[in-house]
Amino acid sequence: QVQLVESGGGLVQAGGSLRLSCTASGSIFSISSMNWYRQAPGKERDLVAAITSGGTTNYEDSVKGRFTISGDNAKNTVYLQMNSLKPEDTAVYYCKAVVQNKRGSFYVNYWGQGTQVTVSS
Repeated sequence: QVQLVESGGGLVQAGGSLRLSCTASGSIFSISSMNWYRQAPGKERDLVAAITSGGTTNYEDSVKGRFTISGDNAKNTVYLQMNSLKPEDTAVYYCKAVVQNKRGSFYVNYWGQGTQVTVSS
């Protein structure tokens, strides 16, 4: 079993910043990537940023230049620094880790509980 605990969400004004964190624990041999998704009310859950254990990053177009994803492999932790926040960034943000539970095993997706980010205009 793997648990992902997220923190850092909250209410900010447009133009403000937040930093989300997500830490994975449990049966972990290795993590190949950790991703941030978001889901606004009535909408689908969409990928916003991803990072591999090697440090390769990818971003959804609407957050490029504003959000930065980073990770600490030793701590099994991923961060999402969100700057210049806009009202359209309002959503529940979810962390996903792609985890190899034991050496030689297949990789499994695990999800965090979500953290609310609200940006006021």
